[in-house]
Amino acid sequence: MRVDSGKFKGHRLLENKYDHIRPTTDKVKQALFVKLQFFVPEKKVLDLFCGTGAMGIEAISRGAEKVVFVDKDIRSVQMTKENLKSLGLESKVNKCDALIFLEKCQEQFDLIILDPPYKSGLYEKILKKIYDKNILSKEGIIVCEHASEDVFDFQNFSVFDEKKYGNITLTYLCL
Repeated sequence: MRVDSGKFKGHRLLENKYDHIRPTTDKVKQALFVKLQFFVPEKKVLDLFCGTGAMGIEAISRGAEKVVFVDKDIRSVQMTKENLKSLGLESKVNKCDALIFLEKCQEQFDLIILDPPYKSGLYEKILKKIYDKNILSKEGIIVCEHASEDVFDFQNFSVFDEKKYGNITLTYLCL
């Protein structure tokens, strides 16, 4: 797993050694950031269910102003911290349940990367909390990575794009 572009292009991240982490494939990660390449610079990014931290680190590499990482599993938090440290970066990595984090959140983000465990039933709950707590900025984007066969109620958000990559789909939402 490597950083695809930007300041840290080519930097190798730690290999995932845990079964509980389903890292985003390089193909999907690259497609997401190519699509958002002009959006990411100077934005505040929230990487929910961060796993290895690869998505948020890619955002930092491509010029994001700030990235906040959230995962409830200590192994994911440690792996994200190690990946950040290997790049000489400091960023907030929260060991916390995503719903609890969102409930306590006092800031807005321009880009929210949402990749909970598949079949977890969390998408609708997370999206409701993001909307109710006004966590997405007015011009912000939420990117949902999910299994292609899954169907969700995106509630108060509008789908402005959706791309399938085999059994994985990226759905792009805005207010």
